[in-house]
Amino acid sequence: MRWFWIDQFVEFERGRRAVAIKSVALCEEQIDGYCPGFPLMPGSLIIEGMAQTAGLLIGEMEGFSQRVVLAKIGKAIFSRPAIPGDLLRYEATITDIKGDGALASVNGYIGDDLVAEVELMFAFLDERFPSGPLFEPVDFVAMLRAFHMYDVGRTADGQPLELPPFYAEAERAAQA
Repeated sequence: MRWFWIDQFVEFERGRRAVAIKSVALCEEQIDGYCPGFPLMPGSLIIEGMAQTAGLLIGEMEGFSQRVVLAKIGKAIFSRPAIPGDLLRYEATITDIKGDGALASVNGYIGDDLVAEVELMFAFLDERFPSGPLFEPVDFVAMLRAFHMYDVGRTADGQPLELPPFYAEAERAAQA
């Protein structure tokens, strides 16, 4: 099973900005066991949630036709820990796009408090790497739907996002 460090998107604007939330829960063993006697969400997992938010934003720009991977963490600043009961809000913004990748800035909040800031570099995999999707298409669509990406997602002109044809076909075939 793949680990998800976001629970759902609450905003998503193609190629520009996404906001996702993560409820920090004591029942997650990595939170309960990370620092015995003081349960908290490890900073590395907060960064992973931020990277998942930004990576999906970047990947969706072209209907997930690019294979996007986290390449580098340029900066990571933490102001306070996230503990069980906290609701983390990740606000990702694409800051630059090049032919071989993209940069994103992501801030993490608990309520109005800024708790984390990261700058992330993503690479687009090219022909040097094995071809094909990074995830099983049906599983990937199920994940995107569970995150409510297509419920809240919009294009730059305000139109609802649509599932890319390749993934829509895979979803239809699985339901048949």
